[in-house]
Amino acid sequence: MAKIVVIDGQGGRLGKLLVEEVRARIPQAELLAIGTNGIAASAMQKAGASHVATGENPVVRGVMDADVVLGPLGIVVAHAILGEITPKMAEAVGGCRAKKVLIPMSSCGVAVAGLPELGLAASVRMAVDQAAEVLEQEAG
Repeated sequence: MAKIVVIDGQGGRLGKLLVEEVRARIPQAELLAIGTNGIAASAMQKAGASHVATGENPVVRGVMDADVVLGPLGIVVAHAILGEITPKMAEAVGGCRAKKVLIPMSSCGVAVAGLPELGLAASVRMAVDQAAEVLEQEAG
């Protein structure tokens, strides 16, 4: 069974949308949602994540055997998301073997030149589409 990890912070809005879309599109996946705070974790739990955790160590441990990691671009940048991403978190996500499908968000403090600005719903759909493609290729 494929393991998808969704990581989000602040209020968990992006994470909630990602969890809902993964549940709808890839229902067979094991889905671990990790919030950088309790509010984000709670939002993702209510959205239907299989497992939910909060904090630095769950990020570090959770991505170790993930097939796909979904979240805002800031999860690979130390001190992003208003300081909620620790250097250990960024290193763990950036260095894990999983395919990272990241969504540019202004709250991350990182801009990606040359990308068109999409609405959040369109970005979430595209991210989950890419995650599904990765899992299909691995199964294939």
